[in-house]
Amino acid sequence: MPASPARTARNVLGGPLQTCSTRPLTGFFRDGCCNTAPEDLGQHTICVRMTAEFLAFSKAAGNDLSTPVPQYRFPGLKPGDRWCLCASRWVEAMEAGAAPAVVLEATHERALEVANLADLRYHAWIGDDGENKR
Repeated sequence: MPASPARTARNVLGGPLQTCSTRPLTGFFRDGCCNTAPEDLGQHTICVRMTAEFLAFSKAAGNDLSTPVPQYRFPGLKPGDRWCLCASRWVEAMEAGAAPAVVLEATHERALEVANLADLRYHAWIGDDGENKR
C-alpha cells in the first residue's frame, strides 16, 4: 500500500483533517484518517459512526463490515465504531434512509465530489453521549 499523504489534508468544513479512528484502525492508508489518493478507487473519505441499521444495510448490499477478517487485520465493526466509509456507499445509504452519522471534522474534503455538504451536515455526529442530536 502507498505511503500516507502528508497531514495537510482538509476536512469538509475547511479545517485540518482530524483523526477518524485508531481503534479500530481505519482509513485507506490505515493511518486513522480518511486520507485519499488516486489509488483509493472507493474514495474512503467520509468518517462515520457505525449504527446497527447501517451495518445491516451494508451487509445486505454485499459489503459485510461486521464480520472480522483476520487475514486482513480487519476486526469487524460494531455500532459506535468510527470508520472511513466510501463516499458513494454513504450516499447510497442516505438515499435508503440508513446513513450513519458523519464526523465532519474527520471527513476529507474530497467527499464533496460525491456527497452534498448540506446532507453531510444534516447527518452530522454531534457528541459521544450515545445520541445524535439533530
